[in-house]
Amino acid sequence: MPNWAIWVGASLAGIITLAAGGILTEIGPWYRGLRKPSWQPPDWLFAPAWTVIMALTTWAGVIAWRQAPGVPERAMVMALFVLNSFLNAGWSLFFFKWRRPDWALIEVIPLWLSILLMIVEVGSYTARGAWLLVPYLAWVGFAAFLNWTIVRLNGRFA
Repeated sequence: MPNWAIWVGASLAGIITLAAGGILTEIGPWYRGLRKPSWQPPDWLFAPAWTVIMALTTWAGVIAWRQAPGVPERAMVMALFVLNSFLNAGWSLFFFKWRRPDWALIEVIPLWLSILLMIVEVGSYTARGAWLLVPYLAWVGFAAFLNWTIVRLNGRFA
C-alpha cells in the first residue's frame, strides 16, 4: 500500500471519530445547567485539544501500521484503533446525547483501557508511536476525573 494511502485512510478515520464525537456533543441548556468544578477548562478548549490528540493518534497509527511486521499485526493495530473510536464516540453518546454522565463515567474505563492497549501494541513496534498516544491517555484520564466530579456535584441521574 502506498504511503499516501495509509495517511489518507488514517486521517479519514480520525476525522470520522472527531465528527462522531462532535455530532453527539450537545452544549445546550442541560449541559450549561450542570454544576461543574471551577477548574474545568473552558468549553472552547475542547475542540482544539481533541484535534491535536486525534492528529497525534493518527500519526501513531500510521507509524505502527508501517512498522508492524505482518498482516496479523496490522489487523491488531487496526482493530484496537477501531475499538477505541467506538468507545470514544460512546462516551459522548452517554454523556451528552443521553444526558447520563453516570453511565459515561462507567464507559470511560474501557475507553481509557483501550488507549493503554493501543500504547502497548503500538509500543511493540515503535516507541515514538507509543509516546504519541500518551497525551490521549492523559486527557482521557483528566476527563474521567472531570466526569466523576460532575457526577458527584450533580447527584443521581435518572
